[in-house]
Amino acid sequence: MLTNEEKRIEIYTNNQKPTDPSSVNSETPLNSLNLNWREIDLPEKARTKHVHRLHPYLGKFIPQLVEIFLRKYFKHGQTVLDPFCGSGTTLVQANELGINSIGFDISEFNVLITKAKTAKYDLGIAKKEIHDILEKLRSSIQKDNIQLNLLKPETYSIEITVTNNEYLNRWFDQKARNELLTYKYLIDKESYKYKILMKVILSRSARSARLTTHFDLDFPKKPQTEPYYCYKHSRICKPTNEAFKFLQRYSLDTIRRLEEYSYLQTDAKVEVNHADCRVTDFSLVDGVITSPPYVGLIDYHEQHAYGYHLLDLDDNRDCEIGAAANGSSIKAKEDYKKDIAEVFIRVLKAIPRGGRIIVIAGDRANLYDDIAKLVGIETEAIVKRHVNRRTGRRANEFYESVFIWKKK
Repeated sequence: MLTNEEKRIEIYTNNQKPTDPSSVNSETPLNSLNLNWREIDLPEKARTKHVHRLHPYLGKFIPQLVEIFLRKYFKHGQTVLDPFCGSGTTLVQANELGINSIGFDISEFNVLITKAKTAKYDLGIAKKEIHDILEKLRSSIQKDNIQLNLLKPETYSIEITVTNNEYLNRWFDQKARNELLTYKYLIDKESYKYKILMKVILSRSARSARLTTHFDLDFPKKPQTEPYYCYKHSRICKPTNEAFKFLQRYSLDTIRRLEEYSYLQTDAKVEVNHADCRVTDFSLVDGVITSPPYVGLIDYHEQHAYGYHLLDLDDNRDCEIGAAANGSSIKAKEDYKKDIAEVFIRVLKAIPRGGRIIVIAGDRANLYDDIAKLVGIETEAIVKRHVNRRTGRRANEFYESVFIWKKK
């Protein structure tokens, strides 16, 4: 039997033209793939096409990578499982190809985003509702001061809500906070059909409306309340004090993205579940494509704290696997291997003999060979690719492994 090192296909050294996902099929050899897309090969607009950018999300894998392995290992009408579905990339791409999909995530916010991306919309109704709530918000804002003219002030008090929420008080200017809370109030009050979609628009707007610098929306350490030199705009900028302009901008952007996706969306089934996959029994599927959380790298709840506070979502960060707060000590890595293996042991029961589990991970700590042994699954191939620098956080070279496991 070949060792994992002998099975490793280091395609990041391949000098051929990057692979076009649409050219891949079940007969495409793994060693013919070049997944080392540069920015010029795969610009941000292509990586965040249509609904993939309904809301920013750190740590997601690119849809083109998912599409390649869906095309190679799955057929139209089959079902793919993603037990760490995050923002729903696998489920969206599977639907485009007519492949059924089931996703799970421990984060209620992630489930919200995924449901918004994968839902079937009546675009006429969606547009009408999005414009309606914006107009109601516009009419409720008094231009001469920062107070709100609420529709039913006797039954709702924003000030009480704000006083009780330290996070919202700290991270938002009063005007922005009031606009966001009024929008949330209107979501709850009106009988809109697509409330989940509006909640995603609200959260995306809140991310931009926080009291933070324009160049640090991902990892703000403390509120920015004074003018500052902005490295993004190369000038002195002031902290954001309103939210309406973002609600308006992202409403229009959301409509455009839904329209783009509507031409690609199929009738394939999509199921999204909020659950801890360490204790979940999965229904039968044909295989898995997933990108698990990395050990000690990203706090998937904290990165969307504004969404949790605005939308009153359950915070399950204590149940995160590999949470950043737990660090990357030897113990943290051992716990991570045990938890990830527990998920895949359960997954293994849901796939047929010969079925594959495709795991995309940056395995700098070399944990996944041990995880495969704990799961008791055969490693068919390990494909390594070079990931170009795409975020301010990633300053060094970064490589990603695609583990292809096959059930005996």
